[in-house]
Amino acid sequence: MWSRCALGNSSGAAAGTARLGHVPAESRSGSGAVVLVEGSSDRCALEALAARGGRDLGREGVAIMPMDGATNIGHFLDRFGPRGLGVRLAGLCDAAAEPDFRRGLERAGLGAWLSRGGLERLGFFVCVADLEDELIRSLGVASVEQVIEGQGELGSFRTLQKQPAHRSEPATVQLRRFMGTRSGRKSRYARLLAEAVDPARVPRPLERLLACV
Repeated sequence: MWSRCALGNSSGAAAGTARLGHVPAESRSGSGAVVLVEGSSDRCALEALAARGGRDLGREGVAIMPMDGATNIGHFLDRFGPRGLGVRLAGLCDAAAEPDFRRGLERAGLGAWLSRGGLERLGFFVCVADLEDELIRSLGVASVEQVIEGQGELGSFRTLQKQPAHRSEPATVQLRRFMGTRSGRKSRYARLLAEAVDPARVPRPLERLLACV
């Protein structure tokens, strides 16, 4: 299976160019797809959810491409979009990155004055507010804490909760902060939470994206 999540992180527009040779041939020929995401945590969550559904995205020719941030979308659309390889595209972004995705798609000739619905018709879906928020809301705080405890990190999370800067924040915000405080933690928990979520409560943006590729 084509899985960068298992092999480690490689980010940035230049890294995306280097990974061009790893895109399945089916993606380039039109029978697969390239899914553009902001970072490796998105890829890990999508791969985990697909595997739970019995899908092997690599064998299907679906390549998930982390872009190291939404502002790099223009570079990836130039390579894979209608003015480049002409690959079938889809994508996932945080709410804050929606304007970058919209502008990039419009500049690539894939639409004009795109609404949220217009983005979804193109196969691009928006997390509210971000991937971690979607997964935490779907699981619930108590279940997420159980996952953290299973990793032996509940004590570290409790320490963050007691810090003056975070003490008054909602637990959902504290959890999101915790997952971003150490390198690699966001990707690890993205996979773990995706594996733990009830199949009937998979976040809508992730469920819809996987359904369209």
